[in-house]
Amino acid sequence: MDFKKIILRKLFRLRIIGGKHTAIEHLTKGLPKHTAGEAKNAVKELIKEGFVLQKPTSYGLQVSLNPEKIDEITKIIEG
Repeated sequence: MDFKKIILRKLFRLRIIGGKHTAIEHLTKGLPKHTAGEAKNAVKELIKEGFVLQKPTSYGLQVSLNPEKIDEITKIIEG
């Protein structure tokens, strides 16, 4: 399973870009329970690569797509 592609597609489909953000736990919903750890690691890799932005809040870490990399993200999703 390509978790990076799944996560990018889900964030893009829900329009979680820039100022709008969601919890990492919400991104693993709909995936098999035993793959949640791998999916969270994929999110961390996407943060390092700059495709996903993180926003620390008082209620936990939130993430959203980097609006500056939307063109690259759409190529990954469609490819």
